[in-house]
Amino acid sequence: MFTGIVEELGEVTSVENLDDASRFRLRGPVVTEGARHGDSIAVNGVCLTVVDHEGDEFTADVMAETLNRSSLGALAVGSRVNLERPMAVGDRLGGHIVQGHVDGTGEVIERKPSDNWEIVKISLPEDLRRYVVEKGSITVDGISLTVVDAGPDYFTISLIPTTLALTTLGLKQPGDPVNLEVDVIAKYVERLLGSQEAGR
Repeated sequence: MFTGIVEELGEVTSVENLDDASRFRLRGPVVTEGARHGDSIAVNGVCLTVVDHEGDEFTADVMAETLNRSSLGALAVGSRVNLERPMAVGDRLGGHIVQGHVDGTGEVIERKPSDNWEIVKISLPEDLRRYVVEKGSITVDGISLTVVDAGPDYFTISLIPTTLALTTLGLKQPGDPVNLEVDVIAKYVERLLGSQEAGR
């Protein structure tokens, strides 16, 4: 379980493409401190398992399902990534409940900078639109954000200078893919209401 509060901007140092998977080596001094085999680390919002770690780098295997559902398949050596360790019991929930289970990908459509923040417009897959509401929570590349405007096939987010400086969203340009995870509470509510309707 994560909160969507990115701890550091890491870097991909190695990519090994296998038959039905990929093995990534990533640098992140903060998230590797005290890391052990089997620990979880969110990479651009995707919960990955630490296979090995040495110094300030760790290795993670990514299966085909994850590569197909997320934007991790587009990563290359030198790519910057958002990194977050799972929350510990008793920690403050600074963002919202994030599982690290990406629901799909969107694409940056446009950026509108201003003096103190920037509005970013992102495309929204049809099967996720019903979960995204104005002022609701959404996870973009592992970052807990508030939806400013929920359009028919897009949504917008407002980014403060800290988010722009310390996460991948400061680097993304129109056309770039981003990982999306909708609020899990919305999915559970939908399922429960659907079960009630079926029972009637």
